[in-house]
Amino acid sequence: MIYRLPLTDQNPIMPTMPRNPRASQAGYCYHVLNRGNGRRTIFHKDADFAAFIKLLHEAGERIPMRLLAYCLLPNHFHLTLWPLADGDLSDYMGWLLTAHVRRYHQHYHGSGHVYQGRFRSLPIQEDEHLLSVLRYSERHPVRAGLAERAQDWPWSSAALARSGTPVLDVGPVSRPAGWLEHVNAPQTEAELEALRECLRRRRPYGDTVWTERIARQLGLDASLRPRGRPRKRPADQPSLFDLDEPVGEE
Repeated sequence: MIYRLPLTDQNPIMPTMPRNPRASQAGYCYHVLNRGNGRRTIFHKDADFAAFIKLLHEAGERIPMRLLAYCLLPNHFHLTLWPLADGDLSDYMGWLLTAHVRRYHQHYHGSGHVYQGRFRSLPIQEDEHLLSVLRYSERHPVRAGLAERAQDWPWSSAALARSGTPVLDVGPVSRPAGWLEHVNAPQTEAELEALRECLRRRRPYGDTVWTERIARQLGLDASLRPRGRPRKRPADQPSLFDLDEPVGEE
């Protein structure tokens, strides 16, 4: 199967590590995502998805990492990670993105930047907020119109495990019985917007007390401040995490 999204002419930015090293501390689960440069497709066909999933497995062998969930869409991906040691998140994502860019250029005989910007990560409170993130990630193909049920999309942790897929960690919060039925049920708009706002602001995702404590502990105080006047940008230059597109929705 071939997956195509429209191309736009954007100035590329290479993926790099988070600016704040404290935001890569162990002891937290993280929601991690990145998108193709200028919203370009980075997974054009089934072999591209399969190659990235293989790299997920290899990255975990090089840098031990507990992978709780993943979902790959044609122009971006979502991972839920639970690092074992400080700095592991940056090391794991650095190896994964570098290996993927190398494979992409070798396969498509290209050059330049594959990803639009730095990968984004935010810590998640280990309670119903973590379950909300797992559900949000695995339900993406349904929201994007790529599958009728989450488990029908083969490039997600909601699909049936098969040879070559990375081993998933159960995580610190057990999924309830009937998990897939829960994933396939629509999330409320309030739940979606709360998570999307945390993604936009790089704000920890949890209740108010936990969020404020973790943001200060990890040097993410700026994510708690009220928004200023948005910086102007050309109409054809989307933000990395604009969330209103159909297939590229994040």
